[in-house]
Amino acid sequence: MIGKAGVCLPFALPVYSLDGTSMGIDYLETKEFSAGQLEELFLSVGWDSGKYPDKLVRAMRRSSHVISAWDNGRLVGLLRSLDDGETVAFLHYLLVHPAYQGRHIGAGLMERMLCKYTDMLHIKIMPSDPKTIPFYQKFGFRQYENYTAMEIMRL
Repeated sequence: MIGKAGVCLPFALPVYSLDGTSMGIDYLETKEFSAGQLEELFLSVGWDSGKYPDKLVRAMRRSSHVISAWDNGRLVGLLRSLDDGETVAFLHYLLVHPAYQGRHIGAGLMERMLCKYTDMLHIKIMPSDPKTIPFYQKFGFRQYENYTAMEIMRL
């Protein structure tokens, strides 16, 4: 969690199971994943990039930061970033397995990633689903009227 002065504070969001009991989700910063782990997670949320697990393995290794969420050795969430080290960071691939959504895992990933960028001038994200915009706004992201994201898709 980021405090008022931009200082990262201890993370306080608990992760709960559907019956309300606390879950032991482990958050790790690693760039090493198996193709199967990434394929299963990406396809679970319906992302076509999951059809290219070997490319995802290489992409994670080349990312600036990757923070992942694990439940007893199972990859259940992931957030990666790309940055220039000084002025801008792009957050990409925030995903949580559907069976684990609604349990604050996405927020846990986001808080941990934002702590990596307390001195970055710009942190950008391109939500692909308009329903997720309120989630990002909770972390200080805002939409700009004169800014439209564009993409060349080669899937």
